[in-house]
Amino acid sequence: MGSLRKIYIITGAFFAALLLGLVAFTTWYTVDESDQAVILTFGEVDETITEPGLHFKMPWPVQTIEKLPKETFSLQFGYEQKDGEIKEYPEDTKMITGDENIVLADLVVQWKITDPSKYLFNSDEPEEILYNTTSSALRSIIGSSKIDDALTSGKAEIEADVRELLSTLIDKYDIGISVLAVKLQDVELPNKEVRKAFTNVTSARETMNTKINEAKKYENKRMNEAKGEKDALISNANGEKAARTERARGDVAVFDKLYQEYKKNPDITKERLIIETIEQVLPSSQIYIMNDEGNTMKYFPIRSLEKEQPKPKEEGAGQ
Repeated sequence: MGSLRKIYIITGAFFAALLLGLVAFTTWYTVDESDQAVILTFGEVDETITEPGLHFKMPWPVQTIEKLPKETFSLQFGYEQKDGEIKEYPEDTKMITGDENIVLADLVVQWKITDPSKYLFNSDEPEEILYNTTSSALRSIIGSSKIDDALTSGKAEIEADVRELLSTLIDKYDIGISVLAVKLQDVELPNKEVRKAFTNVTSARETMNTKINEAKKYENKRMNEAKGEKDALISNANGEKAARTERARGDVAVFDKLYQEYKKNPDITKERLIIETIEQVLPSSQIYIMNDEGNTMKYFPIRSLEKEQPKPKEEGAGQ
């Protein structure tokens, strides 16, 4: 009887120690800065923990912990890169554009878990849902785009449209993840001949844009030069206008003075004006002052006297 009691005591002590150990080791947990946790009470979501540090809970099996990373994940659509090697899946990337051309398009989707409880329990394979939704969104946008846009200048717009549609679908599926970014990796044609033709088209378009930019640059240069020439002409015209105005004012002043003299002695002024006009019209002619008295015409030889007058000696000459 005593040995049986001793067995009960040892067994009870063992289970008590086991229970105490279970309580001691399952009532606390830590959450790293890069993690987030979900507390499950009898398998049902009770609370989401995002703050890092030491936390406490009820012992197992009452409450359990599921930890998920906060990091940003990359979904590679159409290819897989491992250990520096790239494996392509052309059956996933082949799609038809809006103008009925075939292209191969692959991309990368940046995403993260924003609601751990929904990520764990709203779907069995949330990443597979994301992959299939990405395929659907990309095919939908490529299917409404022209091949020229998909291969050249329309990639940024396609990326934005894919991200918007993908985010809308993921929110509708409510699987606890958010799409952060979408980046097209390659959009190309399925064979080399067509690819080369489009490469030539792209090169020609770039050459065209270069020529247009050069033409605009030359146009701006010539416009600036023309503007400078216009300003110079306007400035010269204004200067000529001012000069002519001043000359006209001077002529008016001279005319006013002549008119005043004319009023005082009209005959003398008239003769003076006639003589000055003759000098201007016939600059090489000689002028004689004549006095006609009867039959004999006499004149005063002004030019001859001017020629006979000795020229003044220059200073220092003959010394």
